[in-house]
Formats: sequence, C-alpha cells, structure tokens
Amino acid sequence: MTKLSVNINKIATLRNARGGNVPDLLRVAKDIQQFGAQGITIHPRPDERHIRYQDARDLKSIVYTEYNVEGNPEKSFVDLVLEIKPDQVTLVPDAVDAITSNAGWDTIKHKSFLIEMTREFQNHGIRVSIFVDPVVSMVEGAKAIGTDRIELYTESFAHQYGLGNKEAIQPYYEAALVANELGIGINAGHDLSLDNIQFFQQHIPGLLEVSIGHALISEALYLGLDNVVNMYLQKLK
Repeated sequence: MTKLSVNINKIATLRNARGGNVPDLLRVAKDIQQFGAQGITIHPRPDERHIRYQDARDLKSIVYTEYNVEGNPEKSFVDLVLEIKPDQVTLVPDAVDAITSNAGWDTIKHKSFLIEMTREFQNHGIRVSIFVDPVVSMVEGAKAIGTDRIELYTESFAHQYGLGNKEAIQPYYEAALVANELGIGINAGHDLSLDNIQFFQQHIPGLLEVSIGHALISEALYLGLDNVVNMYLQKLK
C-alpha cells in the first residue's frame, strides 16, 4: 500500500490568518495520525507565511509516524533540518516568492549542489527525496546524485486528468519504470486529490508515498478530516 503523508501547511495558513493558535497545528497533526495517515509533511518557507520554523521544531515530538520536511535547501532551511532531523527531507527548488512549488529540479544542471546537499543530510541519518518532473533524464540525474527517493511533481497530470486526458499518466509511468530499474524510491505530490489519486496510484509501479495537502484539507471542509483521511487510505490500498 502506498503511504499517505498529509501536508498541514494549509492548517498553519488558517491559524496565521487570525494571529492566534486556532486551529491548533499540533493537535491537528496528532489527530491526522490517529485517523490513520502514515506521515506528516510540512513545507516551511523563509517568510514563514504558513509553517513557522518553530512549528517544525514543535512537531518533532508530535509526529510519531513519518516526518517529512520539504523546502529549498538554502542555509536557514538546511540548519533547521539538521537541527530537528526528520525522517525525510524533500528538496524543492522553490523561488523565495513562489506561491507554491511549480517545477522540479534540473538534476543535471544542479548536480554538484544536489550531491553536496544529499550527502550532508544522509550523513545525519535523514532520507533524501528530490522533487523532479516526470522526465527520464531527470530521474537518471537523480540516480547520479545519490538520492534515496524522487518525488514526482504531479501538477501536470492532475490538470490534464481533470480535463479528461488519462494519457497524461504516461510520462509518470515511464519515469517510474526507470526509477524502479535504478533502485530509487518513488514519492509523488502536488494537486493530487480524491478525484485522481486512485488512478494515479494504480498506474505508477512502486509508488511508496504521496504527500497531499491543499486538496485534502479543502475536501475536509465538506466531508470531515477523519473521513477524508480514510477515504484516501481506501483509495491507496
């Protein structure tokens, strides 16, 4: 079964809108795990507009499943990850002013930098995943870097699937085949939802983990958080 890691950035966004502690991010993280999710994901950004660096520290003692921290490996992020030592770090090439992640790494152009970052985290016992587009050469580049996993950037699939184009899965399938051949673990995330998650999971061999936040939290507004977490788990079986 593919594991479900829930990205709780949107919970932090809602909390920050009023300046208090409602909703309680730590309580929500506890509840999501109790509802059955196998991991918690956060993506702190330098401006702390949703997840704050202190949240990342506080969650360390709360997350008893898998703790995944995403972000661009600039110095403050690297220092934070090495301090809290999550189970997994996902390296994402976000611009400072990015609203959300919008591209994977060029693993060939940034090979030297990513090798340095990957080794640094691995030397501290942290599993490394690199955010990539579904392009075979980028997967091969990730292998050369020495990463443990890749995370397939699924925005293009989700958009095309919503338009009825199921052939949009093909580059992801091909990238997954190469990753399997090279012995790289496969994660996926971005715009996956209850509408498309089952189709995606069924067509990606060796999919270990999906990270879902925006859609899951939005769906939970109508259907309830406990219910939605378990709906994802059923579709991922």
